[in-house]
Amino acid sequence: MISPRPPVEPADTSVRARSAVEALVLDIRGLIDSELLRVGDALPSERELCERFSTSRNTVREAMRMLKAYGVVEVRPKVGATIIDNRMARAFDLFTFNTIEISRKTFTDIQGFRTLIEVNSVDAMFDNLTDEHLAVLNAANAAMGNAETKSDASEADFNFHVGLVRILDNDALIELYRIMKPVIIGIMEKGKSRQDFRTNTFEQHAAVIDALAARDRISYQYALQFHLNMGFNTFGE
Repeated sequence: MISPRPPVEPADTSVRARSAVEALVLDIRGLIDSELLRVGDALPSERELCERFSTSRNTVREAMRMLKAYGVVEVRPKVGATIIDNRMARAFDLFTFNTIEISRKTFTDIQGFRTLIEVNSVDAMFDNLTDEHLAVLNAANAAMGNAETKSDASEADFNFHVGLVRILDNDALIELYRIMKPVIIGIMEKGKSRQDFRTNTFEQHAAVIDALAARDRISYQYALQFHLNMGFNTFGE
């Protein structure tokens, strides 16, 4: 049995809300482990979680949203939350609470990892590249350029980069990007306006596509590395 925690009251409202959600996600992870819940098992209801952890419905819903984003639970109306994957616990730990506050160090680490995959795998990409891959990339870039909200633009931006990774035909890499998605989206959104997506980011993607289509190794690596490095100065120390 997990005993209720006394409430903690940070001075800043946004910090307080974020801290409560993060703490609740950890508690739910603890509940899954302590009660030996498996894929297909249901979590306690929203009301039960509120009572068990002495928290609000909004905090429970945000915690479920985070767990859903990481592919741990599925939430359905009138059914509630069901565990769909508990095999990625270590990766989950690495990419949630260590990276919720996106610092300059986090930005450098994540973009460095992406450089290894998206930039340095250029030869394998050229070997596997098809016209269909190029069409997928162009479609994702067009969707980003036409997006009406920063959220939609970031989703399309993410899809563009997943499209690059899919050229490598490696399911393990796709799964890693799925796990990392909330952090990558956070990097994409920080410091960007809708206009940035429609101009600078769109044009940078187009340069990457053109270099791919031309099988121009130097241009591809330069264009994509430049793109991944953009935004470094918008992140704090």
